[in-house]
Amino acid sequence: MSDCIFCKIAAGDIPARRVLETENCVVFHDISPAAPLHLLVIPKQHLASADALREEHQALAGELLLAAAEAARQEGATESGYRLVMNTGHNAGQEVMHIHLHVLGGRSFKWPPG
Repeated sequence: MSDCIFCKIAAGDIPARRVLETENCVVFHDISPAAPLHLLVIPKQHLASADALREEHQALAGELLLAAAEAARQEGATESGYRLVMNTGHNAGQEVMHIHLHVLGGRSFKWPPG
């Protein structure tokens, strides 16, 4: 999608502090972090949100989770713990309409969130 900022980051048209890249996804630091560690995991393929996932995206969804876990390990977040968040739709707080997974760490989190 030509006007999607995450598509432009995935394509390398917009710079980002990348942590990890696989064949199908990119992990990079959020420019407006909500925690000391705040990474975004995005697929290179444009999908608007988790609601757009279908059976044919099963491997991609798994790859997003595996990339999030590997990036958290690389950033040293596994010992203290980290949170994975995927917002779907405006009311849930999704600001960029390209499916993405937040990896948050480096501080304590409360439950329930929000």
